[in-house]
Amino acid sequence: MTEIRANTVLPARREPVTLTTADGLRLVGELALPAQAAPRATVICLHPLPTHGGMMDSHLYRKAANRLPALADVAVLRFNTRGTASEAGRSEGAFDNGDGECLDVAAALAFVKARNLPNVWLVGWSFGTDLALRHGCPDEVEGAVLISPPLRFSAPSDLTAWAATDKPLVCLVPEFDDYLRPAQARERFAAIPQARIEEFAGAKHLFVGYSEQVLDAIVATVAPRVPVPLPKVFTGLSN
Repeated sequence: MTEIRANTVLPARREPVTLTTADGLRLVGELALPAQAAPRATVICLHPLPTHGGMMDSHLYRKAANRLPALADVAVLRFNTRGTASEAGRSEGAFDNGDGECLDVAAALAFVKARNLPNVWLVGWSFGTDLALRHGCPDEVEGAVLISPPLRFSAPSDLTAWAATDKPLVCLVPEFDDYLRPAQARERFAAIPQARIEEFAGAKHLFVGYSEQVLDAIVATVAPRVPVPLPKVFTGLSN
């Protein structure tokens, strides 16, 4: 029996991966799969703003990769967008204000398709939510979870594009967000009828201290048959 703490790494099949974009860049990433079971769902993590420290190891995504394959049978793909560095390495290219990053999102989607990974969802955080809204609505995606969406790099036309689909959009909005608080989020996302706003009382933009609640919300969306809240102790691999 293992008590799950902030840095606990639970069993999974983990491999470093390289995503290749249509413009020839190589992006650093990692795929974490359930150790024994087939994945119920797949999440592609789109990280916060790299010019402000965002990367594939940003704390919510590191914890997602460390826990969700074992606790929820969810596959987790995380990667550094162009020009972004983490302990895993630096992706080629340079930050492009969310424009060239469209090819990064496409490369991630092509990767999970080539691996035949099921039930693919985008999980964006801050800048990553803008990437999901702008570039992440192809047929291969079931929907998206947006963590602290600032709507900074997105245009009304991006919201209109999502509204024209039936794809779920779940927005996790901190009460004290620096950019878009719950009341504003409800107003802005009203353009998307299927968008759902989940308010996190007391939380701020980085969700420090709220990791478990965020992971629960992700799992409840992408793998609704998995009971939440997720366990706080790990007793062994599922069959």
